[in-house]
Amino acid sequence: MKFIVLLIVGFILYLIAKNYKTEKFQNINLNIKENFDGDLMNHEAGLLIALMAKVAKADGKVCELEAELLKHTFNDISSHFENNEEVRENLKVLYKKEKESFDNTLEICQRLYSLTKFDYAKRVKIMEYLLNLAFIDKDFSNTERMITEDIAKALKIKTHDFENMISTFESFYTNQATSKALSLEKAYEVLESKNSDDDGVLKKNYRKLVKQYHPDIMSGRGESQNIIDEATKKLQEINEAYELIKKHRGL
Repeated sequence: MKFIVLLIVGFILYLIAKNYKTEKFQNINLNIKENFDGDLMNHEAGLLIALMAKVAKADGKVCELEAELLKHTFNDISSHFENNEEVRENLKVLYKKEKESFDNTLEICQRLYSLTKFDYAKRVKIMEYLLNLAFIDKDFSNTERMITEDIAKALKIKTHDFENMISTFESFYTNQATSKALSLEKAYEVLESKNSDDDGVLKKNYRKLVKQYHPDIMSGRGESQNIIDEATKKLQEINEAYELIKKHRGL
């Protein structure tokens, strides 16, 4: 399906594997958890975090939305394990380390491909996830284009699929930029907030709504595709409202 998924924060990762321990990971309603004490660079979760680090490094800056995405990613992955706090901290350490250099990008891709070689659809979803990270600040730089293109080739993503993903994101953000901007009053309404709320309350309401309308959470509850699509649109409206209010407040 050619639509934007995993738009902003709190995304549940695509950990449905056939050739590794992640065969137990079905969706957000996971009932079985395992204790993981191995090398995360041999696990889909760790390899995905490593690739996220490479994409984040590409433009040399991390915007607030990107930071939120990373935070929720660490939380979402670690929630699948009994020793979730340990896994979360190890993922953060891994991310920081892998952000230092592009040198091992190809090796990481090869490891991830070996774990997903019989699941092309999953690799496409992983690529969508990485592209969303690159586009999240609405500025897809030449460097981000090059690193994601290299990753796509290494994961053996078909060229037309990769280009279609990029085109979808570009169209989405172009349409967003040309659409009628939210009024400040409407923005507070969308965030279920008041203009008298302090910045902490505003952020708390924003995060609550992000979790409420997260498309993967909807999917994990077994909602229909129509409802998931509507939640995706609502999530985008929530983010627009939050950005408008932050700009108005000088945050």
